[in-house]
Amino acid sequence: MNSVATGVLSFSDHDRTVVGMRYVYPVVSRRAGGVSIGINLNPNNACNWQCMYCQVPGLIRGRAPSLDLALLRHELTSFMDQALAGDFMQKRVPEELRRICDIAFSGNGEPTSSHSFADAVKLVGEIRDDYGLTSYTPIRLITNGSLMGRTSVQSGVSALGALGGEVWFKVDAGRREDFLDINGVVLDPSQVVNNLRTSSELCPTWVQTCLFSRDGSPPDENMISAYLTLLEEVGTDRLKGVLLYGVARPSMQPTASRIVALDPDRLEFYAEMIRKKGLTVEVSP
Repeated sequence: MNSVATGVLSFSDHDRTVVGMRYVYPVVSRRAGGVSIGINLNPNNACNWQCMYCQVPGLIRGRAPSLDLALLRHELTSFMDQALAGDFMQKRVPEELRRICDIAFSGNGEPTSSHSFADAVKLVGEIRDDYGLTSYTPIRLITNGSLMGRTSVQSGVSALGALGGEVWFKVDAGRREDFLDINGVVLDPSQVVNNLRTSSELCPTWVQTCLFSRDGSPPDENMISAYLTLLEEVGTDRLKGVLLYGVARPSMQPTASRIVALDPDRLEFYAEMIRKKGLTVEVSP
Protein backbone atom coordinates (compact mmCIF):
# COMPACT_ATOMS: atom_id res chain seq x y z
CA MET A 1 0.00 0.00 0.00
CA ASN A 2 1.41 3.39 -0.97
CA SER A 3 0.81 5.11 2.35
CA VAL A 4 1.64 8.81 2.40
CA ALA A 5 0.48 9.67 5.91
CA THR A 6 1.10 8.30 9.39
CA GLY A 7 -1.36 10.01 11.75
CA VAL A 8 -4.24 8.36 13.57
CA LEU A 9 -7.58 8.69 11.76
CA SER A 10 -10.23 10.86 13.40
CA PHE A 11 -13.90 11.81 13.00
CA SER A 12 -12.89 15.39 12.14
CA ASP A 13 -10.64 14.51 9.19
CA HIS A 14 -11.90 12.48 6.22
CA ASP A 15 -8.93 13.13 3.93
CA ARG A 16 -9.48 11.14 0.71
CA THR A 17 -5.70 10.92 0.06
CA VAL A 18 -4.75 9.44 3.43
CA VAL A 19 -3.33 6.21 1.96
CA GLY A 20 -2.19 7.64 -1.36
CA MET A 21 -4.73 5.83 -3.52
CA ARG A 22 -6.94 7.16 -6.30
CA TYR A 23 -10.18 5.37 -5.45
CA VAL A 24 -9.84 3.85 -1.97
CA TYR A 25 -9.69 5.81 1.28
CA PRO A 26 -10.35 4.70 4.88
CA VAL A 27 -12.10 6.91 7.42
CA VAL A 28 -13.36 6.37 10.95
CA SER A 29 -17.09 6.86 10.78
CA ARG A 30 -19.07 8.22 13.73
CA ARG A 31 -22.31 6.97 12.18
CA ALA A 32 -21.06 3.50 11.23
CA GLY A 33 -18.92 3.02 14.37
CA GLY A 34 -15.62 1.82 12.91
CA VAL A 35 -13.45 1.98 9.81
CA SER A 36 -15.42 2.72 6.69
CA ILE A 37 -13.57 1.86 3.48
CA GLY A 38 -14.52 4.63 1.11
CA ILE A 39 -14.76 4.12 -2.64
CA ASN A 40 -14.30 7.47 -4.39
CA LEU A 41 -15.52 7.29 -7.99
CA ASN A 42 -15.20 11.10 -8.25
CA PRO A 43 -11.47 11.81 -7.82
CA ASN A 44 -11.98 14.83 -10.10
CA ASN A 45 -14.01 16.53 -7.29
CA ALA A 46 -17.04 16.74 -9.59
CA CYS A 47 -20.65 16.53 -8.40
CA ASN A 48 -24.01 17.43 -9.87
CA TRP A 49 -24.95 19.11 -6.55
CA GLN A 50 -23.16 21.69 -4.42
CA CYS A 51 -24.37 21.23 -0.85
CA MET A 52 -23.53 24.18 1.34
CA TYR A 53 -21.98 21.96 4.05
CA CYS A 54 -19.84 19.90 1.62
CA GLN A 55 -16.29 19.27 2.85
CA VAL A 56 -14.79 18.66 -0.61
CA PRO A 57 -12.24 21.37 -1.48
CA GLY A 58 -12.25 22.62 -5.05
CA LEU A 59 -15.67 21.13 -5.77
CA ILE A 60 -16.82 21.55 -9.37
CA ARG A 61 -20.08 20.77 -11.15
CA GLY A 62 -19.90 17.67 -13.30
CA ARG A 63 -19.85 13.89 -13.32
CA ALA A 64 -17.41 11.16 -12.41
CA PRO A 65 -14.57 10.50 -14.87
CA SER A 66 -13.90 7.17 -16.59
CA LEU A 67 -13.22 4.44 -14.04
CA ASP A 68 -10.13 2.22 -14.13
CA LEU A 69 -11.66 -0.99 -12.76
CA ALA A 70 -8.31 -2.79 -12.71
CA LEU A 71 -6.82 -0.05 -10.53
CA LEU A 72 -9.84 -0.11 -8.23
CA ARG A 73 -9.41 -3.87 -7.82
CA HIS A 74 -5.70 -3.48 -7.06
CA GLU A 75 -6.23 -0.69 -4.54
CA LEU A 76 -9.07 -2.36 -2.67
CA THR A 77 -7.30 -5.71 -2.38
CA SER A 78 -4.07 -3.97 -1.29
CA PHE A 79 -5.91 -2.06 1.41
CA MET A 80 -7.77 -5.17 2.57
CA ASP A 81 -4.44 -6.92 3.00
CA GLN A 82 -3.14 -4.07 5.15
CA ALA A 83 -6.31 -3.78 7.23
CA LEU A 84 -6.86 -7.50 7.83
CA ALA A 85 -3.33 -8.91 7.90
CA GLY A 86 -1.06 -5.89 8.24
CA ASP A 87 -0.56 -3.23 10.92
CA PHE A 88 -2.86 -0.52 9.57
CA MET A 89 -5.45 -0.86 12.33
CA GLN A 90 -2.86 -0.83 15.13
CA LYS A 91 -1.00 2.17 13.77
CA ARG A 92 -3.79 4.30 12.33
CA VAL A 93 -7.09 3.58 14.11
CA PRO A 94 -8.21 4.24 17.71
CA GLU A 95 -8.48 0.93 19.57
CA GLU A 96 -12.25 1.06 20.07
CA LEU A 97 -12.83 1.50 16.30
CA ARG A 98 -10.58 -1.25 14.96
CA ARG A 99 -13.08 -3.04 12.78
CA ILE A 100 -14.20 -2.70 9.18
CA CYS A 101 -17.80 -1.58 9.54
CA ASP A 102 -18.63 -1.13 5.86
CA ILE A 103 -17.44 -0.42 2.35
CA ALA A 104 -19.07 2.81 1.18
CA PHE A 105 -19.45 4.38 -2.23
CA SER A 106 -19.10 8.02 -1.25
CA GLY A 107 -16.10 10.23 -2.00
CA ASN A 108 -15.85 13.62 -3.68
CA GLY A 109 -19.04 13.68 -5.74
CA GLU A 110 -22.14 11.74 -6.72
CA PRO A 111 -20.97 8.12 -7.22
CA THR A 112 -23.91 7.11 -9.41
CA SER A 113 -22.76 9.63 -12.02
CA SER A 114 -20.03 7.13 -13.01
CA HIS A 115 -20.82 5.21 -16.20
CA SER A 116 -19.22 2.19 -14.50
CA PHE A 117 -21.15 2.44 -11.22
CA ALA A 118 -22.90 -0.94 -11.60
CA ASP A 119 -19.62 -2.65 -12.56
CA ALA A 120 -17.92 -1.10 -9.53
CA VAL A 121 -20.65 -2.41 -7.20
CA LYS A 122 -20.23 -5.94 -8.54
CA LEU A 123 -16.43 -5.73 -8.25
CA VAL A 124 -16.53 -4.49 -4.66
CA GLY A 125 -18.99 -7.24 -3.75
CA GLU A 126 -16.71 -9.87 -5.27
CA ILE A 127 -13.68 -8.60 -3.34
CA ARG A 128 -15.60 -8.34 -0.06
CA ASP A 129 -16.74 -11.93 -0.44
CA ASP A 130 -13.24 -13.13 -1.39
CA TYR A 131 -11.98 -11.76 1.95
CA GLY A 132 -14.68 -13.56 3.92
CA LEU A 133 -16.49 -10.40 5.02
CA THR A 134 -19.87 -11.21 3.48
CA SER A 135 -21.88 -11.82 6.63
CA TYR A 136 -20.92 -8.71 8.62
CA THR A 137 -19.55 -6.01 6.31
CA PRO A 138 -22.32 -4.26 4.35
CA ILE A 139 -21.69 -2.32 1.17
CA ARG A 140 -23.34 1.09 1.25
CA LEU A 141 -24.14 3.71 -1.36
CA ILE A 142 -24.15 7.28 -0.06
CA THR A 143 -26.02 9.22 -2.71
CA ASN A 144 -28.09 12.31 -3.40
CA GLY A 145 -30.43 9.99 -5.32
CA SER A 146 -30.92 12.42 -8.17
CA LEU A 147 -29.94 9.90 -10.88
CA MET A 148 -32.07 7.04 -9.54
CA GLY A 149 -34.33 7.22 -12.59
CA ARG A 150 -31.54 6.00 -14.88
CA THR A 151 -31.63 2.34 -15.89
CA SER A 152 -27.86 2.00 -15.41
CA VAL A 153 -28.08 3.38 -11.88
CA GLN A 154 -31.00 1.12 -11.04
CA SER A 155 -28.91 -1.83 -12.23
CA GLY A 156 -26.18 -0.88 -9.76
CA VAL A 157 -28.59 -0.32 -6.89
CA SER A 158 -30.30 -3.64 -7.62
CA ALA A 159 -26.88 -5.35 -7.54
CA LEU A 160 -26.21 -3.64 -4.23
CA GLY A 161 -29.47 -5.01 -2.87
CA ALA A 162 -28.56 -8.50 -3.99
CA LEU A 163 -25.28 -8.15 -2.05
CA GLY A 164 -27.18 -7.33 1.15
CA GLY A 165 -26.21 -3.66 0.91
CA GLU A 166 -27.92 -0.40 1.79
CA VAL A 167 -28.58 2.97 0.24
CA TRP A 168 -28.11 6.10 2.33
CA PHE A 169 -30.20 8.60 0.38
CA LYS A 170 -29.66 12.30 1.07
CA VAL A 171 -32.80 14.31 1.85
CA ASP A 172 -32.12 17.60 3.63
CA ALA A 173 -35.43 19.37 3.04
CA GLY A 174 -38.91 19.15 1.54
CA ARG A 175 -39.40 22.47 -0.30
CA ARG A 176 -37.97 23.71 -3.60
CA GLU A 177 -36.45 26.81 -1.99
CA ASP A 178 -34.67 24.81 0.67
CA PHE A 179 -33.28 22.31 -1.84
CA LEU A 180 -31.94 25.23 -3.87
CA ASP A 181 -30.33 26.94 -0.89
CA ILE A 182 -28.97 23.85 0.90
CA ASN A 183 -28.10 21.55 -2.01
CA GLY A 184 -27.62 24.06 -4.81
CA VAL A 185 -30.10 22.40 -7.18
CA VAL A 186 -33.54 23.11 -8.60
CA LEU A 187 -35.49 20.12 -7.37
CA ASP A 188 -39.17 19.29 -7.27
CA PRO A 189 -40.15 17.40 -4.10
CA SER A 190 -42.07 14.92 -6.26
CA GLN A 191 -38.78 13.93 -7.93
CA VAL A 192 -37.33 13.09 -4.54
CA VAL A 193 -40.41 11.06 -3.62
CA ASN A 194 -40.25 9.05 -6.85
CA ASN A 195 -36.51 8.45 -6.59
CA LEU A 196 -36.77 7.37 -2.96
CA ARG A 197 -39.53 4.93 -3.82
CA THR A 198 -37.42 3.48 -6.64
CA SER A 199 -34.40 3.13 -4.36
CA SER A 200 -36.41 1.42 -1.62
CA GLU A 201 -37.84 -1.07 -4.12
CA LEU A 202 -34.35 -2.08 -5.28
CA CYS A 203 -32.38 -2.03 -2.05
CA PRO A 204 -32.96 -1.32 1.68
CA THR A 205 -32.84 2.46 1.96
CA TRP A 206 -32.16 4.90 4.77
CA VAL A 207 -32.80 8.61 4.46
CA GLN A 208 -29.71 10.62 5.40
CA THR A 209 -30.45 14.14 6.63
CA CYS A 210 -28.08 16.92 7.68
CA LEU A 211 -29.61 19.70 9.82
CA PHE A 212 -27.88 22.89 10.95
CA SER A 213 -28.52 26.57 11.53
CA ARG A 214 -28.51 28.75 8.43
CA ASP A 215 -27.79 32.44 8.84
CA GLY A 216 -28.24 32.14 12.59
CA SER A 217 -31.59 30.35 12.53
CA PRO A 218 -32.29 26.63 13.08
CA PRO A 219 -34.73 24.81 10.76
CA ASP A 220 -38.17 26.31 11.30
CA GLU A 221 -41.56 24.67 11.59
CA ASN A 222 -42.46 25.14 7.90
CA MET A 223 -39.22 23.58 6.70
CA ILE A 224 -39.53 20.56 8.99
CA SER A 225 -43.20 20.13 8.17
CA ALA A 226 -42.45 20.01 4.43
CA TYR A 227 -39.65 17.51 5.06
CA LEU A 228 -41.94 15.24 7.11
CA THR A 229 -44.65 15.48 4.46
CA LEU A 230 -42.17 14.34 1.82
CA LEU A 231 -41.24 11.27 3.88
CA GLU A 232 -44.90 10.45 4.43
CA GLU A 233 -45.54 10.67 0.67
CA VAL A 234 -42.76 8.16 0.06
CA GLY A 235 -44.39 5.85 2.60
CA THR A 236 -42.61 5.46 5.90
CA ASP A 237 -43.03 1.68 5.73
CA ARG A 238 -40.79 1.66 2.64
CA LEU A 239 -37.82 3.13 4.51
CA LYS A 240 -35.35 1.61 6.97
CA GLY A 241 -35.32 4.89 8.88
CA VAL A 242 -33.54 8.23 9.06
CA LEU A 243 -29.87 8.91 9.77
CA LEU A 244 -30.01 12.38 11.26
CA TYR A 245 -26.73 14.20 11.72
CA GLY A 246 -25.18 17.60 12.24
CA VAL A 247 -22.08 19.25 10.82
CA ALA A 248 -18.88 17.91 12.38
CA ARG A 249 -16.29 19.13 9.88
CA PRO A 250 -15.83 22.54 8.26
CA SER A 251 -17.55 23.21 4.94
CA MET A 252 -15.20 23.96 2.05
CA GLN A 253 -17.85 25.85 0.10
CA PRO A 254 -18.32 29.64 -0.22
CA THR A 255 -21.42 29.30 1.97
CA ALA A 256 -19.42 27.99 4.97
CA SER A 257 -19.85 31.16 7.01
CA ARG A 258 -23.64 30.75 6.94
CA ILE A 259 -23.53 27.39 8.76
CA VAL A 260 -23.54 26.77 12.51
CA ALA A 261 -23.85 23.31 14.05
CA LEU A 262 -26.96 22.54 16.09
CA ASP A 263 -26.53 21.41 19.68
CA PRO A 264 -27.35 17.74 20.40
CA ASP A 265 -30.58 18.58 22.23
CA ARG A 266 -31.90 20.45 19.20
CA LEU A 267 -31.07 17.53 16.90
CA GLU A 268 -32.82 15.18 19.30
CA PHE A 269 -35.87 17.45 19.26
CA TYR A 270 -36.11 17.05 15.48
CA ALA A 271 -35.46 13.32 15.79
CA GLU A 272 -38.50 12.95 18.04
CA MET A 273 -40.65 14.71 15.45
CA ILE A 274 -39.51 12.17 12.84
CA ARG A 275 -40.04 9.21 15.19
CA LYS A 276 -43.64 10.28 15.69
CA LYS A 277 -44.16 9.50 12.01
CA GLY A 278 -43.26 5.88 12.71
CA LEU A 279 -39.65 5.96 11.53
CA THR A 280 -36.52 4.70 13.26
CA VAL A 281 -34.06 7.57 13.76
CA GLU A 282 -30.33 7.37 14.51
CA VAL A 283 -28.78 10.65 15.64
CA SER A 284 -25.13 11.70 15.15
CA PRO A 285 -24.52 15.27 16.44
